[in-house]
Amino acid sequence: MKFFYIGFFFLFVSATLYAQQIRVLNKITEEPVFGVAIFNVDKTKSVFTNFRGEVILDGFTDSEIIYFQHLSHILKKLTKPQIDKSNIVYLDVNTQGLDEVVVSASKFGQSKKDIPQRIINLNAENVTFSNPQTSADLLETTGQVYIQKSQLGGGSPMIRGFSTNRLLITVDGVRMNNAIFRGGNLQNVIAIDPFSIESTEVTLGSGSVIYGSDAIGGVMSFYTQTPRLSYTDSLYFKANTIVRYSTANDEKTGHFDFNIGLKKWAFVANVSYTDFNDLRMGKHGPDEYLRPEFVITNNGTDVVIQNNNPLVQRQSGYSQLNTMQKVRYEPYENLTFDLGLYYTTSSDVPRYDRLIRYKNGNLRSAEWNYGPQQWFMTNFEVTKLSSSTHFYDKVKASVAYQNFKESRKDRDFQSDIRNIRKESINAYSFNMDFEKTLSSKTRFFYGLEYIYNKVMSHGEEENIANNTLFPTVSRYPNGATWESAAVYSSIKYKPNDKFVFQSGLRFNHVASRASFEENNVYLNLPFDSAKNKSGALTGTAGISWSPNTIIQWKLNASSAFRAPNIDDIGKVFDSEPGSVVVPNNNLKPEHAYGGELGVKLDFNDKVVLDMSTYYTYLNNALVRRDFAVNGETEIVYDGELSRVQAIQNASKAWIYGFEVGLKMMLTNHLKLTSQYSVIGGTEENDGIEVPVRHVAPSFGNSHLVWTDKSWKLDVFANYNNELSFQQLAPSEQGKDYIYALDENGNPYAPSWYTFNARVQYQISNSTTITASMENITDQRYKTYSSGIAAAGRNFILSLKYCI
Repeated sequence: MKFFYIGFFFLFVSATLYAQQIRVLNKITEEPVFGVAIFNVDKTKSVFTNFRGEVILDGFTDSEIIYFQHLSHILKKLTKPQIDKSNIVYLDVNTQGLDEVVVSASKFGQSKKDIPQRIINLNAENVTFSNPQTSADLLETTGQVYIQKSQLGGGSPMIRGFSTNRLLITVDGVRMNNAIFRGGNLQNVIAIDPFSIESTEVTLGSGSVIYGSDAIGGVMSFYTQTPRLSYTDSLYFKANTIVRYSTANDEKTGHFDFNIGLKKWAFVANVSYTDFNDLRMGKHGPDEYLRPEFVITNNGTDVVIQNNNPLVQRQSGYSQLNTMQKVRYEPYENLTFDLGLYYTTSSDVPRYDRLIRYKNGNLRSAEWNYGPQQWFMTNFEVTKLSSSTHFYDKVKASVAYQNFKESRKDRDFQSDIRNIRKESINAYSFNMDFEKTLSSKTRFFYGLEYIYNKVMSHGEEENIANNTLFPTVSRYPNGATWESAAVYSSIKYKPNDKFVFQSGLRFNHVASRASFEENNVYLNLPFDSAKNKSGALTGTAGISWSPNTIIQWKLNASSAFRAPNIDDIGKVFDSEPGSVVVPNNNLKPEHAYGGELGVKLDFNDKVVLDMSTYYTYLNNALVRRDFAVNGETEIVYDGELSRVQAIQNASKAWIYGFEVGLKMMLTNHLKLTSQYSVIGGTEENDGIEVPVRHVAPSFGNSHLVWTDKSWKLDVFANYNNELSFQQLAPSEQGKDYIYALDENGNPYAPSWYTFNARVQYQISNSTTITASMENITDQRYKTYSSGIAAAGRNFILSLKYCI
């Protein structure tokens, strides 16, 4: 009997040593997938992964097919010999709609089906096929984000009637919005390299509970490439090279990235360079968009030159360089360190809408450029999994530093004085986020955040005749600071597969300080400094209910806020010809309250109809209104007598809309998709309700997509409704230089459409070619409020080679 026990012991030890333990990971994030059901064809054998994604497969034979099933991932079938020697099985995220995984709603992965809010997903495959020139163009492909462009080097998103500093941008979980994000159109999103993007999530509607100030209208979350480890002693290496050319702006783009993966270390690096020439507009459309003449400086003298091709928007081209380096270290299965370095810089970017303004019948500006726009970020993150503590199952701690550099250089026609404003912002942030499973039905998320921004700003005048410099008023108070501290939490209760309730709460404290002593040499304001402190309590609550397999209801209510930043409190700039904005030290946060109702009808994924309606009330809205300095309503700014304005809590706004999306599988290879958005809204202006500036016209797109093995073909149309003169916001009615003119000579935004086609062919496992023909009928049009006309007929060719 003794020998029997000894033999049994050795048999047990041997079986344990040779048991095949594997890890199941998300293919994109490489994070463990908990609760994966693993079974054979008749389900007589089944096991589940633990919170580390681990499972032992010794109960399965080498010949039988093993199924890997998880709610938020695509079903995978393998035999044991087909599993890589690293003993890792990667699952693809389900991109068919209800079961997609999203991170932005809580900073941890959740099934999209469970989120009461509407969230749009774009994965790496979407990005590759859409082949966007900038990240702003990528957002536009969703059909639910409207893009305004003041210049070719632009792209200001509008979501549900909000834009600029009422929308939030994050990169790998780090807030990109800084203390000088303005209410006017801004183009910071194009600093994000579309080639580096692994996935993008757009939250439509408030995100203040998780992200704080600014997230009133929506959150755009960009997630860049994740370093991939080999988990073995063998080296994992992958590299991609992409070249692209487009005809409308003579674009020449090159990109290279590589991944080196070791057992515990992984490295990703990429670099992209793009050179854009002047953009050619379409042939058929309003004559007001043409570029008949432009200014050049010849031997120190400004000369107006007749444009030999008015379709070419002279002085619109620019170039941009993007680089990124990321490192991942995973010393243990439950501990990960991630470091990211990001850098973007551009050439001078001509602000095209200012170059086409006239004064007394002549072009107003000889030059108007954004100086090189630079963005640098470093982000360090630690992720820890634990099953032994009562406080969390998963914790993420991240610290980030960002530096933004921007400048503006402008000079009037035949003037010797060049006005120069330079800004530099140092932004520091710290976040700690926790996830805890309280029971099989309840998950709890909570965290804390601290943000600190410091603004350096300088103004000077340069005499180009004798190359002398003189100090002048800066755009912002030099040395101003803005800081925010917050705690937040969210709870998810899912009693069954049909019903989910989520609710959250956040308290935020924001403080800013600014000194106007330097600028008071020029402005003589009635105050020398400003201190602004404010607190905000925001919340959200919503349900997702699927009474059967066909219908899903979503209902959500939320509040949001935006605290005054340095741009609101202390900015000095020319908002439009003849107007100057000055500081205001008496501002309070603006608050938004909204609700959303959505319904999704899914007929076995053959026909999917997705509809939602929403309403938002904005109180104490921060808007630009007429103002007085020491009783004066006009002052001289940059040599011109200008009407005084300031940002004030002087308005209310009511914004509402309806969105509908359709997906129809016509055959196994052919599908039809369509998306359409209707937006409306008014704001209070001196007791009168007027249109809201950033409410876009009704817009949408329709796609007919055919796929078959190595081929993918997309024939699609984009379309946009008209905004009449009466439908334009008052601030837009005065910008006749960017709009077409109606029969009464008033500016308006005409309707427009484009027909387009895109094809992708995978030549081999390593080589893919993508070709597009955009705006086939060569329409001449502008997206709403844009200073530059969109591209005319445009042929784009891209070649990708993978190693």
